[in-house]
Amino acid sequence: MRPLVSLLAGLIFCATSAMAQSPLTPSVDGTEGLDIGTSTSEIAITSDFRGADLTIFGALTNPDTLLLAIGQYDVIVTLEGPRADATVRQKERIFGIWINRYSMTFERPPESYSLASTRPVEDIADQQVLNQLGVGLNHIPLTPVGYFSSTNSLGDFREAYRRLKQSGGLYQSETNGVRFVSSSLFKATLRLPANIPDGVHIVHAYLFKSGEFITQKELPLRVIKTGLEQTITEAAHQSPLGYGLFSVMLALITGWGASVLFRKD
Repeated sequence: MRPLVSLLAGLIFCATSAMAQSPLTPSVDGTEGLDIGTSTSEIAITSDFRGADLTIFGALTNPDTLLLAIGQYDVIVTLEGPRADATVRQKERIFGIWINRYSMTFERPPESYSLASTRPVEDIADQQVLNQLGVGLNHIPLTPVGYFSSTNSLGDFREAYRRLKQSGGLYQSETNGVRFVSSSLFKATLRLPANIPDGVHIVHAYLFKSGEFITQKELPLRVIKTGLEQTITEAAHQSPLGYGLFSVMLALITGWGASVLFRKD
């Protein structure tokens, strides 16, 4: 009798252990997700490059059909360029001469930034959420390096930095640039300016539901110079002394040739 009781106890223990290892809880795979792809993974900059359009395709996975039908899902797509420290200088007129009087350096903001969204980003989520994610032209983190005198001057330099980037076409935003082509498939188009910096850029896609951030995905995009531009860039970085001497010699030869060609006898 005792061996039979021991056998039953062992079976009950094994069954309990198996249930503990495989609990009947919902799978995380059942939550909303996001998948994206781009029309190209590399942009080549040539001598006649005038800008380009980048198309991003995406799909929502496991969406709530009711919320999807009433438009409670929003998508924001961004393209962030390489990051580097950026200095903004303020000029002041002293004795009739304009000179750089004050300056502020921001810690590694993106050199370029393009955004497309289903609607204005301020209508998609709260300002605190956008600041935490760094999504939107007004929410990109601009952290000063070193000491700054006052909050007012910090705000002025931040606004000047954004204004300079926008006027140069490197920072841009397209409201309603993301549209759903079916119930769960969407398409976004980002405009790449002619002066886009080369390097590795990052495509980000953010998914929101009723103002709540759900998830994000990212993909790399390489922007490279080709042809003569690439040769000059490599020469300038790999052999700066030789590149400088060649530039000086080329300038002297060009100047001498012009003087001979247009001189008056």
